[in-house]
Amino acid sequence: MDEPPPKSGWLERLGALLIRKPEDREQLITVLHSAFERNLLDSDALSMIEGVMQVSEMQARDIMVPRSQMDIVDISDTPEKFIPFVIEAAHSRFPVTEGSEDNIIGILLAKDLLRYYASEEEFAMRDMLRPAVFIPESKRLNVLLKDFRSNRNHMAIVVNEYGGVAGLVTIEDVLEQIVGEIEDEYDFDEEEDNIVMEADGLYRVKAITEIENFNEVLGAGFSNDDYDTIGGLVLSKFGRLPVRHESVVIGNFKFTVQRADSRRLHILKVEKLAAAPETSAE
Repeated sequence: MDEPPPKSGWLERLGALLIRKPEDREQLITVLHSAFERNLLDSDALSMIEGVMQVSEMQARDIMVPRSQMDIVDISDTPEKFIPFVIEAAHSRFPVTEGSEDNIIGILLAKDLLRYYASEEEFAMRDMLRPAVFIPESKRLNVLLKDFRSNRNHMAIVVNEYGGVAGLVTIEDVLEQIVGEIEDEYDFDEEEDNIVMEADGLYRVKAITEIENFNEVLGAGFSNDDYDTIGGLVLSKFGRLPVRHESVVIGNFKFTVQRADSRRLHILKVEKLAAAPETSAE
């Protein structure tokens, strides 16, 4: 009679477990988290890998800037009217419309406005426009990122099933789903720049600014018993995650959301009011 094969040792069983291929996405995530717990991956690498996996399942409609929040320029506007708006919005690209918001005829690059100041010829915005790229709401983000890279394009206009403009999405929006918030030259880099006074007397404030620091700089008296940051205080008053341009009045300060994503607040514009009205949201 043949003898039964010897039982495999614990080292062999462990090795088989480690080299076993994940059978589905959930098992793969489990393996990645196990690698993180064993210090084979750091938290940033784990977050980016999960972001890449998430991007393959997301669509343009999931991250687009809605039409109501798009900063657009009308082709009929004069430079005196739209250039201050471009400067205040601080974007690098602006959709340009003609007649209606659904009729986007091109993309204006802010850097091209240098010609307005450098040339003595008559300013013609139409000649400066770059072609607009239109995509459906259902466009997968991984496919969109590939298109952005191959076409060297940075912005796409999202349209609904009826051909109307639903919003816009940029290459930065897609990348932020993988690597997190990307700061640009208009963001704050240093801790001492958490609060910056602008020329119009308003303040740009990072949402992560500690309430104690905010109180000290702006002469406020907000309590930090329940929240550590000014962003936490603002969120509590909204009772939800607000979108860009929404405002809330707390005490004698008006807070307007200047930058936010689907997860958190980033930048607030703060106006100090003469009186202290009732707390309200717009």
